[in-house]
Amino acid sequence: MRFLSDKDTWDPFQLNPIGAEKEEKRRCFELFQHLVAGFVGIMVLSSAVISKGSLLVLSTLSSPTSTRTPKERQYYVLMLVCSLVVPNLLVFLKSLWKCAFKNFVPPNMRTMGIVCGIECLVSLGTSILVLVVMPQFDVLTNLFISGGVCMLSSVLQIAFRLQRENWKIIFPICSLMLVLTGYFLLGADYYVRVSSFVSGQEDDCYWYVGIAVFASFLVSLTWWENPVQASNNMQEMLTELDTFRDFVFVISSLLRIVVIAAVYLIYHVLIQENIVWSDFDFTAKADDDENTIARHRETLDIGLILLFLQAFFSAACHWFGVVACKIHSVRMSFAFPVCFTGPAVLILGMILFLTQSEDLAGADTTSITDFCSSLVELSTKNTSTVVMLEITKSICRTSLSSHYWTWPFSLLALEGICMWLGLITCTYYVWNFRVQRIERTTELFVRRLYESAFIDLSLLLNTKMKVVRTRNQESVVDDVENCVIYLCATMWHETYDEMLKILTSMFRLDRYRGDPKEEHKDVFDFECHIFVDDAFMIEKETGKKFVNEYVTDLIHVVIEVYRVFTNKEPDDVSIIETPYGGRLMFVMPEGNMLYFHLKDKQLIRNKKRWSQIMYLYYLLGWKGYIVKNPQKITRQNNPCRASLISLDGESFLLPQHDNDSKRKHISDDNTYIMALDGDTDFHPAALILLVDRLRKYGNVGAACGRIHPTGMGPMVWYQKFEYAVGHWLQKTAEHVFGSVLCSPGCFSLFRGSALMDDNVLKRYTTTATRASEYVQYDQGEDRWLCTLLLQQGWRVEYNAASDAYTNSPQEFKEFYNQRRRWGPSTLANTLDLLHSGNETVKRNSSISRLYIFYQIFTVSSSILGPASVSLMIAGAFQFVFQIEGTLSIIIAVIPPIFYMLICFLAKPNAQIIIAAIMSVLYAFLMLASFFAIIGDMAMQGTFITPTGLFLVSMAVMYLVTAILHPQEFSMIIYGLMYFICIPSGYLLLTIYSLVNMHIVTWGTRETNKEKEEKITQNVLCDRNCKLCCWDMKLQVTQETDNLLLQQLQQAVNPNTQVTEQVVKEQQANTKKEINNAPNEENNKGILSNDDSVDSIPKKESAYSSIEDDNEDDDNMLYDGSLYSGFTEEEREILPQSDWVQPVKEEFLKKLTYANMKRNLQEQIRYTLRNKNQEDVCEELVMMLTDTVNGELKDKVGPEDVLSNSQLEELQYALNEAARRILKTNRMERLERRVKRAIEKTLIAPQVEKLTEEEHDFWKKLLERYLAPIVDDKAHKEEVTRELKSLRNKAVFLYFIVNVLWIVATFFLQAIGNDVISIKIEKIWPNGTSSGEYLKVEPLSLMFLLSFAVLLVVQFLAMLYHRWEDEEGLILENQIANGLVITSDDL
Repeated sequence: MRFLSDKDTWDPFQLNPIGAEKEEKRRCFELFQHLVAGFVGIMVLSSAVISKGSLLVLSTLSSPTSTRTPKERQYYVLMLVCSLVVPNLLVFLKSLWKCAFKNFVPPNMRTMGIVCGIECLVSLGTSILVLVVMPQFDVLTNLFISGGVCMLSSVLQIAFRLQRENWKIIFPICSLMLVLTGYFLLGADYYVRVSSFVSGQEDDCYWYVGIAVFASFLVSLTWWENPVQASNNMQEMLTELDTFRDFVFVISSLLRIVVIAAVYLIYHVLIQENIVWSDFDFTAKADDDENTIARHRETLDIGLILLFLQAFFSAACHWFGVVACKIHSVRMSFAFPVCFTGPAVLILGMILFLTQSEDLAGADTTSITDFCSSLVELSTKNTSTVVMLEITKSICRTSLSSHYWTWPFSLLALEGICMWLGLITCTYYVWNFRVQRIERTTELFVRRLYESAFIDLSLLLNTKMKVVRTRNQESVVDDVENCVIYLCATMWHETYDEMLKILTSMFRLDRYRGDPKEEHKDVFDFECHIFVDDAFMIEKETGKKFVNEYVTDLIHVVIEVYRVFTNKEPDDVSIIETPYGGRLMFVMPEGNMLYFHLKDKQLIRNKKRWSQIMYLYYLLGWKGYIVKNPQKITRQNNPCRASLISLDGESFLLPQHDNDSKRKHISDDNTYIMALDGDTDFHPAALILLVDRLRKYGNVGAACGRIHPTGMGPMVWYQKFEYAVGHWLQKTAEHVFGSVLCSPGCFSLFRGSALMDDNVLKRYTTTATRASEYVQYDQGEDRWLCTLLLQQGWRVEYNAASDAYTNSPQEFKEFYNQRRRWGPSTLANTLDLLHSGNETVKRNSSISRLYIFYQIFTVSSSILGPASVSLMIAGAFQFVFQIEGTLSIIIAVIPPIFYMLICFLAKPNAQIIIAAIMSVLYAFLMLASFFAIIGDMAMQGTFITPTGLFLVSMAVMYLVTAILHPQEFSMIIYGLMYFICIPSGYLLLTIYSLVNMHIVTWGTRETNKEKEEKITQNVLCDRNCKLCCWDMKLQVTQETDNLLLQQLQQAVNPNTQVTEQVVKEQQANTKKEINNAPNEENNKGILSNDDSVDSIPKKESAYSSIEDDNEDDDNMLYDGSLYSGFTEEEREILPQSDWVQPVKEEFLKKLTYANMKRNLQEQIRYTLRNKNQEDVCEELVMMLTDTVNGELKDKVGPEDVLSNSQLEELQYALNEAARRILKTNRMERLERRVKRAIEKTLIAPQVEKLTEEEHDFWKKLLERYLAPIVDDKAHKEEVTRELKSLRNKAVFLYFIVNVLWIVATFFLQAIGNDVISIKIEKIWPNGTSSGEYLKVEPLSLMFLLSFAVLLVVQFLAMLYHRWEDEEGLILENQIANGLVITSDDL
């Protein structure tokens, strides 16, 4: 394979890969952020106002002083009871859901008793305050008095001293004082009312004031856990409570409902005796007149509307409040609207009072006193609005209606101000609330339950204090532990464009992460590893080993990407021979490491699973070992390997050891493996979201993102919608109900400690020996690894906001072969998990027996897939061609049986061709069925038909799902393609996968070319000449050509200096080419004409810094000796494989005259990229470029590689020029940095060897786990027989189950539609009934049972995930595009 020089002097143009440019904030997206934040804030405020206002109206209507009849008042009291019950009922259902789908933990009875006791007291206080006290007070007092529920929180904040700054203790002290003052003003206000004979005020109001204070204190117990958990008190009990909190909520919510009912019955039935049960019957009686009936209807409507408004908008306010926090818009969309809910209700009420009072018929508006007096006469008139009349009358119960003086009204106003300010000062910490990128609701709020009667106070007091950060600590990440991420990509015959994607993604991450020595908001270090399977080929004629065309492309890609990101060649390149093949090591532009591991299939097992085992043992086993045993790292005093990583001038000897040393302080829990494919494209934001998830939740062993297929053509269009539906519904349902079953290897993050757990990695190394193991282990290795994690107790999660893109099969054959591997593997791993269900439920808290049942239902639906599709096709025949149901079933099952026989008899390629033809025919049938259904709906004049209902409901379901994923809404356009391809994807593909289960080859990216090709390195002429019976091969290489030119030059001009070493090397190379035979003995060294530039020796220390600016500059100069600085042992020439030299020469092109100028310019600009160094930087670039031109012009060609002596002379000249320029600009402190940049430009790629310890590690690893598998013929035949036997059993099982389902449907259809059918009334579009009935036949019913039920369940899970789970709709879409969205950004 020839290395083509893809950069010549006359061809400086290049193609930038998509995504290589820096990410910039989009103006439209920023505007969208502002709009979303504003909308959420408005929704929080409006829903809180409606919730609070509707409760106040209900309490006013149920007041004994209202003008409503006793029957109406007791009805409104019942509505108040229902408004208190609704949130408890919602919490009961949600907690029951959690208990059902999570592993149940038996509660500690003592802890549960304490919590349930507190909940009962809270429910008692809420019931007394809402059902007993508030109906006795006026509407303004009811609005103000609720602010006192923050008193206990203030007391605990003072007692526990929860403030980060001592002076902030003044806030809870002021809050407590203001609340107490408010209660004092409340008592004084009612004393003045009674003394001034305000109408409607009795002496017993003092009792109610005292009861109100007591009830408010009980209500304040609701949020006892918030200050307690922030103070680190009772942590043992709270930690224990978290394990069974869901079960406690199930019990406590029921107890709260019981307490609410008890208070209602005791007070209104036993004490007041004002409940007449017969009065709740609002049906029209025979003796009722029209006015009575209208009034009853009005009462019912008002009560139900107010109950709905109160219950719905309380829940909406809570949800929008959570969304506001999760989109990091705390101040604007959460704190501000919630804090000003009370004033907003007051202002709105006063506006209505002032504007609507004149519209009250018969009201006297001459003065406030006369106005209030005239309201008594309006109680019997129905011309006035009931709600406005009662609110107005309630306001008149204050001191405003006093005939003596109205100044006491100021007491009520001061009471409201004190209560409001008390709430604000108690919850001051909310304004400095900081939310991490990923936060669950339980991390934001202490309690899952919200108090609907005090929704604004509930949100503020429930906000977790522990998340508080002061502003000067915003940039401090002490609560985020550092972590190490190993990005591991496996390659198997990727194309150039696919390689370009993965390397561009890695360089993007390197650019985002920046200098490892600088502070960064995302604290992590990373390394990139690419494992190339089948990386070598054997030259047929000589038997020598060289890298193949895929490695050649990979080298060209990394050089190209490096140029795109830095406009220069790779700086630090090392070539290392290893026991498994070879390794290329690069230092990326920002100092992070990139490794290419080249696997020789003759030395190590190939394929993806063995590559994963290889890097898991290397990164988790070996590197983890050397971190714990640092003495095992041999210090290699090689002065050629200093890499200039950081801008502060600090350099490192062997920078890969620097990354290893960082892991000393990082636990295995914070060591992550990022599994990638060789064609994955991702952005840093996607990776960081997965890292945050594993950081946040210690029980998560793996996390995957949203995979987007890329490519063009019908197969890709089908897969786009298939992937979208699979993530929207299936993966979301798994995430909600229990745990994701498969984290795909193309983009998944694994926790190191999870992989190192018992029965995971060790079992993952098992070599398949039985037929079932070949299917489960090697056909879907990613799913098997996740199965092992789940069985060991780890959780696998799905993050919908983490987007990655990967190439999908574009050809029908490649797609079928890929799914031929995936289908049986998925079924095998799911059955394995179900088989170990009892043990998994015990170990894994995320998996419950109900989730196991869900998976059984899913597997059953999958097994019945061919029958379900056949029934759907039968329905299409019946509908389009008007064929009887039984006959249509017979016709529908003939093609699948025919294709199954074809799969048993024909070869795989023929099977795929026939499947493609049948897929086209099925697509026409499905398309005809689709338009026929639409036509039938048009003819019937309604969509209420069996087929119409199914089509419309599926379309609505998918449309709603797409709307809830707005960034992916465009995927809906591929839905029609997916619909018409259902028979191919769920019927023919299932048959093909089952019948070909015995084929265990990969099926994709296979190549027919033998890699044992002849390498033609630098070949200028390659001709085969035939003369008579003689065959002559003539080959002229670049080395031969150079030798002839030099001999001619020496003959013409004997004074020309040609070094003896060059002549010897070139003669040896010429002789080798002419003889065309291996000569291992001549490979004595790594030094050739181009190799003489291997090293530019340095006299610096390995860990030097630039802090000592006065150090002698001579220590940067060199004595010109090639081996200066080396020990005698290091001067020994290393043995070198044949593949090393061609690879090395490819990277030596950086030292050509043309490339060097560009590299030097960019290296200086990168080194001096600070703004205050721009002037001197450009002067240096200009002067050093002139120096290079002066030294090399007319001496070497633009594409000639400089020799060692030329490099040494050039380096000396550049150093002197840089010294003069910096001295002139008085910037001597930059001299060492500039010299290092010059040195880095002139350094050549290095050929190194592994340490003895690592070499021994690889030898043992290969021997124990990764030695190539050599099976004898007998074993292969035995495995083939077992695989065919397994295939036959699986096909028989599928066939029998599906046949039974179809036969059952056939006989049900034959019995008759009148016996077994569902009747649906036909309704016209205007809503009127047609009097006709449409029948759902057994054919349609059986299809719905096997297909639609599962889809509906997954749709409901998706809705729950969108609206309730940790990554809500807005959070996902914003985080996916911006790493952090803070309130300051908004």
